[in-house]
Amino acid sequence: MTPATHRTAAGKPRDWTDGHVERWRPVLPQLDPDVEGAVTRMSKLTRHLGRVREQGVADYGLQKHEFDTLHGLAGRGGRATPSELRADLNLAPASVTGRLEALERRGFVVRTPSSDDRRRVDVELTEAGRLAWRQALDVVGREEQRLLGVLTPAERRQLSDLLRRVLLAAEQPAPEVRAEGPEAGWHA
Repeated sequence: MTPATHRTAAGKPRDWTDGHVERWRPVLPQLDPDVEGAVTRMSKLTRHLGRVREQGVADYGLQKHEFDTLHGLAGRGGRATPSELRADLNLAPASVTGRLEALERRGFVVRTPSSDDRRRVDVELTEAGRLAWRQALDVVGREEQRLLGVLTPAERRQLSDLLRRVLLAAEQPAPEVRAEGPEAGWHA
C-alpha cells in the first residue's frame, strides 16, 4: 500500500511523518505536531533532493565538489576570480586552488591572467564545463518540478513566501530563551 492510500481521521492522505508525530506525542506531550511535522518534512525533503542531486551529479561523471564549483562559477555568469568562488563556496584558498586545477585538467574551466590586474587570475567556465553542470542540474530540476508540480502556482508561491518568513527568522540571531522543561524546543 502506498502512503497516498493511507488516510488520517480527517480523510487526508498520510505520509511517513504522520506516523512519526503520532509516535512522539505520547513521549513529548508538549510537542507541537505542526512544528514537528513541518520540520520533519523539510528535513526529509532536503535529504531526498540531496540524494537525487548526488545521483544526478554522479550520472554525468562529476563529483559533488566539482558540481558545486561549476555551479558557483555558472552563478557568476561563467566567470569569477578564485577569491569570489572561495567566498561563495566557503572554502579555504588551497581548497579552491585544488578544485580549479582538477577542473582545468578535465577541460571544464580555464584560468587566465586578469586583464584588469596581472596579479589576479580569472576563472572561466568552458562549454564542456557548462554542459556537464547543466546536465547534472537538469536532473535536480526535473525532480523539483515533479515534487512541487503537485501544487498550484499560487500554492507554490505561498509555500515559498512562508519558507522565506521562516528563513528570515533563522537568519537572525536567536534570542536567549530559557527552556520551560526538557521538552521545550525539542525536535523528536
